[in-house]
Amino acid sequence: MPLASLAQGYRAVVLGASGGIGTAIAGELRSDPNCLQLVTLSRRENGFDITDEESVVAAAAEAADGLHLVFCATGGLVVDGVGPEKSLKQIDPLVMMRQFALNAIGPALVLKHFAPKLARRERSIFAFLSARVGSIGDNRLGGWISYRASKAALNQIVRTASVELSRTHPRAVVIALHPGTVATKMTVDYSTHHRQLNPSASACAMFQMIDGLTAENTGGFFAYDGLPIEW
Repeated sequence: MPLASLAQGYRAVVLGASGGIGTAIAGELRSDPNCLQLVTLSRRENGFDITDEESVVAAAAEAADGLHLVFCATGGLVVDGVGPEKSLKQIDPLVMMRQFALNAIGPALVLKHFAPKLARRERSIFAFLSARVGSIGDNRLGGWISYRASKAALNQIVRTASVELSRTHPRAVVIALHPGTVATKMTVDYSTHHRQLNPSASACAMFQMIDGLTAENTGGFFAYDGLPIEW
């Protein structure tokens, strides 16, 4: 799915490129003849650790200036072998801190160090994988406290960063994305009651959606099908 809205010969970075969704995103970009340069980063491929600021700094230093797309496909539902809580009594502060480190603080570090690399005069997109369960207004089931809260924090980070970046990069679109319930190793034990998308279908849908967004949409929270999600 070519990104027609970006400059001819655009430069892209995918973080978390070895995960189920990240692999699909990187694959779509590799097949786009309009993508001149693609850098893929992941713990598995090159030791990239989004929770380690030194690792993020080093990755950003290696990235070219004038980036048009940064897609952060990192995140985790199961951390250190521990799945999401079903009740308040299951809260473990160490697990909760790890969820926040991976799902919120890490993306904040990516914004801190990769935002200066964005193209200033051309359209750019800074996209982060969030989750519908991070919506506070849409929470009617409870549970999954650490994961929900960490994704809600991510959404606020994205929203706040979009305000700041709009002053220096007026053509930038900074967004949080719900990729749908995607059939990956991360969700295999937690999505039996939801219709599942394969990673490639999710990636294609997200690219089609973000291709149509404008700077007026920056700071938004969208599902893969283009529909906005309440905060």
